Amino acid sequence: MSEPQAGAEFAPTHVVPPGGLPSWEAPDAARTAPRLDPLLPVRLAELRGDWARVVCANGWHTWVDGRLLLTLPHPPGNGELRPGEDPRPLLARLQAALTGYRELLDRLADGSLTTQEFASRAGGLRIGAVVDGAEAWLFDPAAKRWYYCDGQRLRTFAVADGEP
Repeated sequence: MSEPQAGAEFAPTHVVPPGGLPSWEAPDAARTAPRLDPLLPVRLAELRGDWARVVCANGWHTWVDGRLLLTLPHPPGNGELRPGEDPRPLLARLQAALTGYRELLDRLADGSLTTQEFASRAGGLRIGAVVDGAEAWLFDPAAKRWYYCDGQRLRTFAVADGEP
């Protein structure tokens, strides 16, 4: 990703999560830098695996765990999806989980499952989806993350409690 031209207006792409974020001088856990403030707007400048180099409004840049950044819901520029941004695979997994839950409810209602069997089979199932017009917030239980979808791209929104 390129740096902004001199005099260009700062355009954040992400914000730091509400708890703030540790940062590093380089993508090296031994080279710590000052902690980023909660909800600080930043611009994603570079990705290297899970490491993300971000630029702050004052031009300072640092490295953070990019998986924890909260994406601002800006529309994409060119409409092309990069790997991991397509919401359809997650929606298919959520749909399958919801169908499985509905089948368990049907079996409980028709008496082919006891309440205890229902509780046992549904135990550990986590499904989350909020759809509001073109926007959606989708929970991926495998990744233990909520994702924001603007109808075109899927971006990390929040990490479930207790997750790194």
